[in-house]
Amino acid sequence: MAAQPGMPEAKGQVADAVRGNWVDRLAPLWARPYLRLSRADRPIGTWLLLLPCWWGLLLGIGQTNSAGWQDLWIFAGCGIGAWLMRGAGCTWNDITDRNIDGAVERTRSRPIPSGQVSVRQALSYLVAQALVAFLILITFHPNAILLGLIALVPVAIYPFAKRFTWWPQVFLGIAFNWGALLAYTAHTGALGWPAVALYAAGMAWTLFYDTIYAHQDKEDDALIGVKSTARLFGDRTVPWLRGFLVATVLLMTLAIVLAFTPDRSVLALVVALGGAWFMGWHMAWQLNQLDTEAPETCLRLFRSNRDAGLIPVLFLAAAALL
Repeated sequence: MAAQPGMPEAKGQVADAVRGNWVDRLAPLWARPYLRLSRADRPIGTWLLLLPCWWGLLLGIGQTNSAGWQDLWIFAGCGIGAWLMRGAGCTWNDITDRNIDGAVERTRSRPIPSGQVSVRQALSYLVAQALVAFLILITFHPNAILLGLIALVPVAIYPFAKRFTWWPQVFLGIAFNWGALLAYTAHTGALGWPAVALYAAGMAWTLFYDTIYAHQDKEDDALIGVKSTARLFGDRTVPWLRGFLVATVLLMTLAIVLAFTPDRSVLALVVALGGAWFMGWHMAWQLNQLDTEAPETCLRLFRSNRDAGLIPVLFLAAAALL
């Protein structure tokens, strides 16, 4: 069906979703609004929530130099849980932002402001996603369960952050990288300094990619009074992003050194460090491509952070085998 001027290509399709995504093509009609509400048609957010979980698990395996069948479940459980909790978080975000979303060109086609889903229906869907995620969480170590419950606090606060601070991306980083702490603890049984350093690296990475993302909406945000690091940094965005890049690499390097010394081989340490360094090269490539005045470029680079985050996963997995 041809798109009408100013409208998404398919009925109910969200404006910034990938065209031809599986939700718009294959999902039952009744389920599509709910899947759009949880961003199933835009999987990048699930990846960005999941990857720090896998970092934390693999860092823990690298530190202890041991792995078992439970780790396979942690690996898979984090994947399912990330999909569910990203969906629950996005549902909560859309409930709290329904009036703001209706005033922004890119977001007015989302299910709640466009009338596809009522607030009551969205709340019910939120509870269902959170309950299934909780059933997965309780299969992990008790200390990891406690961390999972604490994570609900930054998730609840994040949608309101852009109303009272120029740094809402910090709150997103707190929420989105919590899995590094949780998955590390699920494997080791206790929270450790390597996981804390890795968590800080993830927060710097989030500030990097979400500032790029926020540049898409800066004009609408300025009109309606929504704050962001994109608006705060303005023409100095690139120097700030360069700083976040350096912080990401250095903090991830620290996490790996703390985990792999003195008990692991030099080869395992060097391979693991390659994940941090090559991720840094990917982020540098993004900076070279960045045009903050081109929304399409910002969205493309934001999505490329799935690949950036997968780099440490591959290197940490290889180091764990050595």
